[in-house]
Formats: sequence, C-alpha cells, structure tokens
Amino acid sequence: MTRLSVNINKIATLRNSRGGNNPDLVKVAKDCERFGAQGITVHPRPDERHIRYQDVFDLKKIVTTEFNIEGNCQEQKFIDLVLANKPEQVTLVPDALGQITSNHGWDTITNQQYLKDIIALFKQAGIRVSIFVDPVPEMIEAAATTGTDRIELYTEAYAHQYANGKEKAIAPYNQSAKIARKLGLGINAGHDLDLHNLKYFAENIHGLDEVSIGHALISDALYYGLENTIQMYLRQLA
Repeated sequence: MTRLSVNINKIATLRNSRGGNNPDLVKVAKDCERFGAQGITVHPRPDERHIRYQDVFDLKKIVTTEFNIEGNCQEQKFIDLVLANKPEQVTLVPDALGQITSNHGWDTITNQQYLKDIIALFKQAGIRVSIFVDPVPEMIEAAATTGTDRIELYTEAYAHQYANGKEKAIAPYNQSAKIARKLGLGINAGHDLDLHNLKYFAENIHGLDEVSIGHALISDALYYGLENTIQMYLRQLA
C-alpha cells in the first residue's frame, strides 16, 4: 500500500497569519498520525512564512511515523537543519529564493556532481534521500547515478491534464516509474494530487512508495474535517 504523508505547511500558514499558536502545529501533527497518516512532511523556507525552523525541532520530538523534511538544499541553513534533526527522509527540491511553491524538478544532468555530493552528505548521516524530478526519462536515468534512494515525481502536470484525458496525463509518469523501478529507485509523488485524481494515479504507478499531500488535503479538511479527510485520502490509496 502506498503511504500517505501529510504536509502540514498550510496549518503553519494559518497559525502565522494571526500570531500565537492557534492552530497548534504539534497537536495537528499528532492528530494526523492518530487519524491514520503514515508520515508528516514539512517544507521550511528561508522567510519562514509557514514552517518555522523551530517547528522542525519541535516536530522531530513527537513524530512517531515517518518525518520528511523537504526543501532547497542549496541553502546552508536548510542543510544544517536537516542534519541537526536527522529525519527518516529528506526530499531535495530546487526552489528559488522567494518561490511561492515548487514548480519544477531537478535537472539531474546539469546538477549531477552537486547532487552526488549533497546526497552523500545526507546519506552519511543515515537519512534516506529523495529528489524532486519531472517525468522525463533522461532525468530519471541521471537521477539513478546520483546515489539518491528515491525520486519524487512532480505531479502538477498530471493534475492539470487529468480532466482533459487521464490516460494521456498518466503516460509520462508511468514510463518514468518503469525506468525508476528498473534502475532500483524508490518512487514518491506529490504536488496537486487530490481526491479527484489520486486513486487513478496510485492504481497506475506500480511500486509507488509514498505520496506527500498538503494543500488539497488541508483545503478538503475545511469541509470534511481532518480525521475524515485523512481517511478519505487513505481509501484512494487502498
């Protein structure tokens, strides 16, 4: 079964908009686990507009499932944060400074040596590494030579094309997943997956280890409640 990791960035955004500690990020993380989530994901950014660096230290103390820290490994502060907390997984994302949300994967060819070096650093600390990639065969093949344990398929294109033809939308991801499996890479996925498109994706990407979902899941929770929403997402992966 594909594991569901809940990205709680949007909970932190809500908290920060008013000051104080409501909603309580640590309590929400505990509740997500209690409601069935198999992992907690955070994506701290330099401006701390949602997840604060201190949040990572606080969450590390209480997360009992898989803790996944995403972020731009070209920032030394991010590297130091990950090494200080040693999560089960670090997901490396090529964000630009001030970027609103992730919008592309790594060029694993151009950044080959850099990725080898940074991945080795995290793996030496006993942290599983996943790198964000687009569903492009050449990028998957080059990713396999970096030493990464997994790739995370960037699924925005799939989500946007889904309504206009899900078979066409899934095709490049299916091809990329086959290449990844053949090369011994684990497969994660994330970005714009939701209750409408998740089931089809999970059914067609064989060997899908994990999905990380935040914005859509937290938005659905406003209508359905957090516990019910997590269960609804888990049913899409069953």
